[in-house]
Amino acid sequence: MPSVKLADASLNYRFDGANNAPVLVLSNSLGTSLGMWDEQIPAFSKHFRVLRYDTRGHGESSVTTGPYSIEQLGRDVLALLDKLNIERFSFCGLSMGGLIGQWLGINAGDRLQGLVLCNTGAKIGTDEIWNARIDSVLAGREQAMRDMRDASIARWFTAGFAEANSAAVARITEMIASTSPDGYAANCAAVRDADYRAQLGAIKAPTLVVCGSKDPVTTVEHGQFIQSNIPAAELVAFEAAHLSNVEAGDAFTQRVLAFLRG
Repeated sequence: MPSVKLADASLNYRFDGANNAPVLVLSNSLGTSLGMWDEQIPAFSKHFRVLRYDTRGHGESSVTTGPYSIEQLGRDVLALLDKLNIERFSFCGLSMGGLIGQWLGINAGDRLQGLVLCNTGAKIGTDEIWNARIDSVLAGREQAMRDMRDASIARWFTAGFAEANSAAVARITEMIASTSPDGYAANCAAVRDADYRAQLGAIKAPTLVVCGSKDPVTTVEHGQFIQSNIPAAELVAFEAAHLSNVEAGDAFTQRVLAFLRG
């Protein structure tokens, strides 16, 4: 896949869909890669020029010295788009990708045609939780990432879905095990330090908030807070845990498409 050289990093990216279609950017969650969106691509690419990328520190993108910030990751998106000569775009991000989406909505709203914030919060977790995870990953390295893979199943998927869809679950969770410990820890710091609770009202782009009714990480209440603080935002909840785009599958895809197509 191609990559774009930024000032201090290279970002791996992929296009799907017609060159003359409106652009939809998809942003991965912490510990995954652009492959987490594979199920959405056949439908999304019929209507959009879909731009997926690996967030800094993930997949095939550069692992630069951390800690990172959500602002830094948001500026990566804008720099990628500038390099590709794309001015206006829609954006869909999940979890950490949803934090990046909030930053874009607050700071680059004039470029956004639509915003989808999935399984995210304006503030996710506590300093204590994130610092403990960072310390564990930097101490345990690759073994810690494998442990993270195994522990993530219960957070990312309901038990019934994981049991019935073991191959799909393994494909997604294996992304964690292959993520750089340094990149993962640097991104944990970005999530730890992000807090957009007081700034959500600055988001003016049409916004859809997506929740999983069984999500133990970013609950429906997290989504309701975002929706209630963004003018005219819509909210939908699927019967899913944290990765609703995987667990809710077609229902997720069709609802997001309906929103973005207006």
